[in-house]
Formats: sequence, C-alpha cells, structure tokens
Amino acid sequence: MLWKITIFKHQILKLLRPNVTLKKLADMLNLSISTVSRALKDHPDISIETKNKVRELSNVLEYEPNTYAINLRTNNSKEFGVIVPAISNYFYHSFISSLEEEARRYGYSLMILQSVNDPLIELENLKRCKQSRVAGIFVAITSETTDIKPFIKVEDQEIPIIFFDKVPAFEACNKVCVADETAAELAIEALVNKKRKKILALFGDNNLSITKKRLKVIKAFADKKSISIDIRIDHANNPLEASIKFAEAFKKDPPDGVFCMSDEILTGVMKMVQKLTIQIPTQLSIVAISDGFIPQLYYPEIAYAETSGFKLGKLAFSRMMKCMAGHSYAQELEIDSVLIKGGSL
Repeated sequence: MLWKITIFKHQILKLLRPNVTLKKLADMLNLSISTVSRALKDHPDISIETKNKVRELSNVLEYEPNTYAINLRTNNSKEFGVIVPAISNYFYHSFISSLEEEARRYGYSLMILQSVNDPLIELENLKRCKQSRVAGIFVAITSETTDIKPFIKVEDQEIPIIFFDKVPAFEACNKVCVADETAAELAIEALVNKKRKKILALFGDNNLSITKKRLKVIKAFADKKSISIDIRIDHANNPLEASIKFAEAFKKDPPDGVFCMSDEILTGVMKMVQKLTIQIPTQLSIVAISDGFIPQLYYPEIAYAETSGFKLGKLAFSRMMKCMAGHSYAQELEIDSVLIKGGSL
C-alpha cells in the first residue's frame, strides 16, 4: 500500500513549497539525505516503497532540485549563455531559435542576454554568465567593443566562448561568421549584371569587422578599370540615418542601383523609396545582404545575398560542442552565401 500524506493541510504546504530542500524532505520522512537523493534518482539500492514515499512527498511539496548548487558542486552546468546586441534583430532571433533547437536535443538550455550595443552592459552580462557557471558562451560583440581580454580570461577558466556574426579582429579565438566577402560580391555583381551605372552602396558602422570585410569587396569593384560604373559609398548606423542618406543621394544625383549592407539599412532605404514613390526595378534596382525575412515583406520582393542566422546557429553549436570535447584551438568558420533573386533587380 502506498504511503499516504494525510497530516498536512493545504495552507501549510503552500508555506513549505518555496523552501523545500533535500534535507527538509529527509527530516519529514525520517530518512537520510543520501537516501532521499538516491530515491529521486531511481537508484536500484532503494526499495520501491521508499521511492514511492519520497516521490509522493516531493510532488506534493513541488520540490525542485537546486540547479545552481548542483552546478557549483559538479562544475557541470547544462546552460549556455548567449549575448547579443538586440534580440529584436531578426538575424539574432533566427540564430537563437536555431541554437535553442540544438541545445534542447543535448539537454541544455539557454540564458539570453542583451547588451543593447553597450560594452559596459556586455561586460555585466559576461560576468553574469561566469557567476552562473554556464557551460559555454555565444557572443556577438558590440560595435564599441575593442578590448576582449575579459572574454579571454573567462576562457582561461575553461568556459569556451564562440564569437559569432560581429566578431573581434583578434585571431586567437573561435569565430563563426557568414561569408561576408562572398555575400558582398554576389550582391554588387547582381547590380552590375543589370547594367546599373550609378550605384549607392550603404554600409553600417565602420568599426565592425563585417562592415570592413564587405566594404573591401565593394571598393575593389569600384577600382576596377574594366567596368564603367560609379559606386558611391556612404555609412549609416541605423534605419533613420539610412533613410536620410538615401534621400540626400537621390536628390543630388539619383542612383539607379542601391546596395544595402544589412536589413537595418534596407528598411531605412525602403521607407524613403516608398515615400518618394520610386518605381522598383524600373527606376531603381535594390539588393541587400540579409537573413531573408525582411526582403520578403516588400513588393516586389527584394533580391538579397543570403546570410542565414539559422544556419549560423547550427554551425556555432557544432563548434561549441567540439570545444567542450577538448578541441578548443582557435578556428574561424563560415557559412556559405547564395544570391536569392527577387523582383528588385
């Protein structure tokens, strides 16, 4: 016969629930802490009757293991830290979704933190990950991050770090990126192949490695003697700036093609395109570097060189698992980029 709990009233149980520990369960059942612990783990040395008593009481009191204490004792967390500039960014949303899918398969969970592109908040988030003894950290650094020594120190404590998307220039670290140079080349070639002669190339923050890589490719095209095109290069740090920059360029000398380095740039440009009722693609061809979600929101759909956050998440998780298995030597890995043709060319 199963042991019945009849001496506790509901009000008392509610008071006990928030502070239920193994010791409290052991005291109430007149058992040792080790016996209760092994019973909850279904240890073969514990009788079925005792297991049932322990399980029934733990269920009634809604006992939950103290994962932080377990992590402290075993130094074996089942949680990864993820630090991004902003979760609202669709690329990062897609990356996190992919990462969570892989983590769940291996019994891990994610602790997601936003830096809001502030290096100080980024350091606070890094400290929180360290204090929580996470198994590893995925981080896209802010545009203002210049010192990655704090990250290196965390790695020295055997917490692997995978930098993704926005990565430091420092070579001796693990990085997973989109094929920035390939994506830029595909995008600019698409405009050149459509015989566009006056191209406005709008980039983001010049301090970011992704900007530098993509800008290098566009500048190389602009310097080519074999093609007679005018490529004008400008920078915008947000959609509003992109909208203003495009309006200024269109008023001065209307381009017939626009290269948008990112989704943020694209949304700014498209807002002004719609405001000025510019016809696409008859008056203007547009191509972007994108994860693919934003370009599909417009009609006609915007052509883009794909940089998939979902694919990057898979690659980042695979690299993390290898680092945890001991293969932690520095590597820079990339996902392929392909041109997705839309109606904007």
